[in-house]
Amino acid sequence: MSTYMWGDNETQFFFQLGPGLVLDAIDELGLVTTGRCLTLNSMENRVYEIEIDIPEHTITSASDRFVVAKFYRPGRWTEKQIREEHQFLKDLTEAEIPVIAPLEFDGETLFKLKDHDLFYTVFPKKGGRVPDEMNREQLEITGRTLARLHTVGASRMANHRIQISPETYGTQNSKYLLDNNFIPSHIEPSFKEAIDELITTITPMFDGVSNHRIHGDCHLGNIISREEGPFFIDFDDMLVGPAVQDVWLIVPGDDEQAIINRNILLESYDSMRNFDYRTLKLIEPLRTLRYIHFAAWTAKRWEDPAFKLAFPHFGTDHYWSTLNVDLRVQLNKITPLVAPNPYGEFSW
Repeated sequence: MSTYMWGDNETQFFFQLGPGLVLDAIDELGLVTTGRCLTLNSMENRVYEIEIDIPEHTITSASDRFVVAKFYRPGRWTEKQIREEHQFLKDLTEAEIPVIAPLEFDGETLFKLKDHDLFYTVFPKKGGRVPDEMNREQLEITGRTLARLHTVGASRMANHRIQISPETYGTQNSKYLLDNNFIPSHIEPSFKEAIDELITTITPMFDGVSNHRIHGDCHLGNIISREEGPFFIDFDDMLVGPAVQDVWLIVPGDDEQAIINRNILLESYDSMRNFDYRTLKLIEPLRTLRYIHFAAWTAKRWEDPAFKLAFPHFGTDHYWSTLNVDLRVQLNKITPLVAPNPYGEFSW
């Protein structure tokens, strides 16, 4: 099992990837491009919408004229890890779970540019709308669909994908930040103290928790509404982890309405697959790990010009001070969850 997702490969070529090379790569697969190539929003990878020339009689919708090509950031995922993403999507498609799987060319879904350590894949274009929020019916449908997705996720191992844990998302990410001097010296002692206390506190909470293939980054931006219902997209951050990681990202809030919505989602989930309600105690630890993960994710891509434009406040004293306060707030939320009760057992 891979324990860390970051690489150190040279990425200057990736930063300078242009339409000409992209179109040539798609043409090599046997598609006929028209020359139209639109860059789509993606911080992690380079993603393009490409128009292709196909016979008029094969067109059933405007989307049929386009494909979406994803060029993976070098050094982040190994070939084996990417293939596990594609295998998961294939398994989900065969189980009729609404996802968008990569297209196959001669039975292959993953390709590599000539003379460059750069992998890419091609998806069909599918229209849809990202929901700002979900009503009761949408929550119920999403809950049942997520349960089916997790059932498929548990049916096969992913031996090379990262397993989310206090070690992988907490210790290793914070170590990178500290070892590479991203934390200002006057904030570093307090930051390190908060991280150490958090990791010590939450690590026992993950003992005995069932892990399997999950989406990993299942926020509403990665769920699109179509006539057929919700489609789960962008499995680039696919993880091995507990089901609750996908659940809390769909309903991330901690107020009264969020709890109501999460219960609606889980009631429907439970009608298709048993959910371990004890793992709801992992929501705040998982939220905390995501804070640390995001800081390290940004730091490790800071030489990418796109990141400097997107996160101009990253690295400032204000940024690290705010993160430090957020970690302390999370520690105050989590500590009562693991406090011993009068019977000598942990309350969670």
